[in-house]
Amino acid sequence: MALSLAAPLFAANTTPTLIGPIPPPSFRLDVEPVLFRAGCNSGGCHGAASGKDGFHLGLFGYDPAGDYYRLTQQIVGRRLDLAVPKQSLLLLKATGMVPHSGGRRFKPDSPYYNTVLKWIEAGAPDDAPNLPTVTGISLTPDKVVFSGKDTKRPLQVIAKYSDGTTRVVNNLALYLTNNKTTADIDDQATVTAGKTGDTFVFARFAKFTTGAEIIVLPPGSFKWPKAASNNYIDDLVYAKLKNLRILPSTLATDEEFLRRAYLDVIGLPPTPEEYARFVKDHARDKRARLIDELLERDEFADLWTTRWAEALKVRSDNNSAFGTDRKAAYEYYQWIHDQVKRDVPLDQFVRTQIASAGSNFQNPAVNLYTMLPQGQYDPKAVAQDVAQVFTGVRVQCAQCHNHPFDRWTQDDYYGFVSFFTGVKRKQASEEREFYIYDDPNAAPAKHLLDGHPVPAHFLGGDAPDTKGKDPRLALAEWLTSKDNALFRQNLANRIWAQFFGRGIVEPVDDVRISNPPSNRELLEELGRRLASYDFDAKRLIRDICNSRTYQLAAATNPTNRDDDAQFSHARLRRLRADVLLDSIAEATATPSTFNETPNGFRAVQLFEGGNRANNYFLKTFGLCPRESVNVSETRLEPTLAQALHLLNGDTIEGKLGKSTVISGMLKAGRKPEEILDELFIRTLSRKPSEPEKKRLLPLVAANATDRKAYEDVLWALLNSTEFAFNH
Repeated sequence: MALSLAAPLFAANTTPTLIGPIPPPSFRLDVEPVLFRAGCNSGGCHGAASGKDGFHLGLFGYDPAGDYYRLTQQIVGRRLDLAVPKQSLLLLKATGMVPHSGGRRFKPDSPYYNTVLKWIEAGAPDDAPNLPTVTGISLTPDKVVFSGKDTKRPLQVIAKYSDGTTRVVNNLALYLTNNKTTADIDDQATVTAGKTGDTFVFARFAKFTTGAEIIVLPPGSFKWPKAASNNYIDDLVYAKLKNLRILPSTLATDEEFLRRAYLDVIGLPPTPEEYARFVKDHARDKRARLIDELLERDEFADLWTTRWAEALKVRSDNNSAFGTDRKAAYEYYQWIHDQVKRDVPLDQFVRTQIASAGSNFQNPAVNLYTMLPQGQYDPKAVAQDVAQVFTGVRVQCAQCHNHPFDRWTQDDYYGFVSFFTGVKRKQASEEREFYIYDDPNAAPAKHLLDGHPVPAHFLGGDAPDTKGKDPRLALAEWLTSKDNALFRQNLANRIWAQFFGRGIVEPVDDVRISNPPSNRELLEELGRRLASYDFDAKRLIRDICNSRTYQLAAATNPTNRDDDAQFSHARLRRLRADVLLDSIAEATATPSTFNETPNGFRAVQLFEGGNRANNYFLKTFGLCPRESVNVSETRLEPTLAQALHLLNGDTIEGKLGKSTVISGMLKAGRKPEEILDELFIRTLSRKPSEPEKKRLLPLVAANATDRKAYEDVLWALLNSTEFAFNH
C-alpha cells in the first residue's frame, strides 16, 4: 500500500504501523522523485548539460549527491530558506509565485509541494549512506487488450528497493507512448485506447524504464482461417497476427518469389535462363532447393561481406578523417570475405576480432581497432561501436548521464570502456604497418562524474577478473556466449532485416527498452535458434526464406493494409544503391566500370564501397559512406536527384548504348513478342501482362528490326518503380 508523498520513504508490501514521530522526507527517495516528475531535471530544463538560468541538476536525477550540493551549498540561502521554508526560491519558482522560465511545475496545495516543504522544514537533511536504492520497476499489467466499448484501463507502476520493499509510484513516474493515436497514457498511468493497432506505453522512475504492450482490436467479429505454416517462424508470426485480428496475405507467385529471393540472397536478379528453369520446375520443394542453391553461390558471400564491411566501417583514410591505410582496409575486407565464404560461425567471427592482436597487415582482424582517425585511438569510440554493432545497444547515451530511455548507467558505460583502455598501437618498420596489443597495466576508464576508476564489467553483468590479463579475452567470451541474449538476438535481428526490409527491433542498432521488438516471442526464438545452430548464419537464413511469412505476397487485404511491423505481407523495399546498379548492369548485360578497379567488378564487390570509386550513381542513391556504424548511413529514401539521373543521366543511357542484348536477339531472328518477354524477364523477372503486351507490341511490331523501339521499352522498364523495388 502506498504512503502519501509527505510520509517517509516507502510503501511496503504490507500496510506499515507507524510508531512515534514521522521522520522527514528523504532527499533521494522523496524530493528527487518530485523534481523528476515535475520535469525540473529534464533535458529541456535544469537537467540540460549546462543547466538553465544559472541552475544545474543531474539529468533525470543521475547525480543526487551533486543535486543535493547545488541546492543546499552552492549558493547558501538562495535556493532554500531554512528560516522561512515557504519563502524558499525552489518552492516559489516551482509554484509560479515568482517569475520562472519553466512556468509552474506544481501547485502549492499538491503532495509534491508538501513533500519538498516538509524536507526544508526539517532542515533539508542529507540521507544516510545505507539508504535503500531503487533496483527496478514494473508496470502492471504488462499487456492490455482493448475491445468493444472498453477504452480506459489503469496501470500500476511499482518500484522495487534494495531492502526488499516496494512502492507504488504512479504519481512520481513519467510516461510516454510509442503511438499516441493507438494508445495514450496520462500522468497517473491510465491508458486510453485510440485507433486499432498495437503499440507500447512506458513508465520511467529513477534510472529505470519499463513498458506494457497495448493492443486495440477492431470492432466486429473475427475468425482466424486455417493458414498453412511451414515452420516455427510462421507459428509465432501467426500467433501475433491472430491476437491483432490481422489476416496474412496470400502466397507470392513463383515469379515474385524468384526475384525476391535472388535480390535478397545474392543481390542480383535472375537471368532469363535461371527464370525459365525455375518456372518450368513443378516440384513441390523447388523453392527450398533454390534457396539452398543461392546460399552456396559466391555472390552470397559478396553481399554479406559488404554488409559487414559497412557495419565495421571498412575504408581507407582517403584524405578524410575516417579509416586506415588502404592496404590494411583491403586485407580486412578480404578477411571478412573469407570468413563468410567459409561459413565461419558468427560467434567465432566476432570473438576473433574482439580479442585480436598483432599486425594490421598480417592479422587483418585487428583492423577492428584501426577504423578511426590515424593515430587517435579512442577506447570510448571503440566501446561504443562494439556495443552498437554486436549487441545493437547505443551505450553512448550513458557517457554523460544515465541513459534517459534505457537501463544503462554511467557505471555501465565506463565499465564497458575499460575493456579497451589497454589497447595500444605500436608503429612497425613500415610506415603503414603497426601492431595492436594490450597493456595489462593500463588504468581503467575514469567516471565522468567524479573521476573515480571504473573496473571493466559487462553490460548489465558482472566484473570479470582481469588483473594482469587482457580484459578483451573475457569480453569476447562473454559477448559471444550462447547465453548472451543481447548478442544472439542482435545478430538474428540483423539477418531478419535483410529479408524483410526492417527488423523485429527497428532500427536494428537501437535496442532499448523504449524501442521494444514488434514480436518479442519471435525475436527470442530466432536468437535461441541461431545459438542452437552454433551461430551458423546460413541455417537461420534457410529457416527465414523457407517460411511462409517470407513468401507472402506484397498485395494486402483490408485487415493488413496498415501493417508495417507484423510481417503479414511482403514489404515494398527500395533496392540498395549497389544492388540497384548491379541489377541495371545485369539487365543490360553491360558491366559497370569503377576507378582503380579491374573490369568486371560489381558495385557490391567494391571493398571500400563507393568511397574511392568516385561513382555518381552510388553516391546519389545513398550507398553507405562508412563513417559510422549506424545503419541509417545507408540511405534508401528516393530523391529528385535520383529520378533525374535515371531519366537523363549517363548510367542507363550509357549501358543501353553499349548493350548487345537487343541487337543479339534481333540478329538471332527473335520475334517481337519473344523479345518483349525477355526484356520483362531481365528487368522484372516476369513476363508482360496481356494489357502490357497489347500496348507495347504495336510500338515494336511496326518495325520489328528497329533496335531503338526495343531500347525505349527497356529504358522504360529500368526506370519503373517495379524495377527499383524488391517486393
